Amino acid sequence: MDNLADKKCVPCQGGVEPMNAQEIQNLLPHLDGQWKIVDGHHLEREFQFPDFQSALVFVNLIGELAEEEGHHPDIYLSWGFVKILLWTHKIDGLAYSDFILAAKIDLRGRTM
Repeated sequence: MDNLADKKCVPCQGGVEPMNAQEIQNLLPHLDGQWKIVDGHHLEREFQFPDFQSALVFVNLIGELAEEEGHHPDIYLSWGFVKILLWTHKIDGLAYSDFILAAKIDLRGRTM
């Protein structure tokens, strides 16, 4: 499989089924290993930082990435902590683009 981070998110038009458990399990190993699947519904990952400012910088980088990709995660920011939740709201579950964005977030996280 090609590197997910090299791909582009494709906007979901709805009317498609969320990924099934086997599809999710096939893609999960292509992420960095820190992502969890929660209830077969969404991806979740937590990032730790030494202070609030570093966490905020990371959130802003993720915001820019989300705008570039046209795919927007839920982001929780606290002192030295960022949690990302990813799913495709239009289908209320996971789609291929969620894994693409997760891989791109992994790359941004490595640069911090």
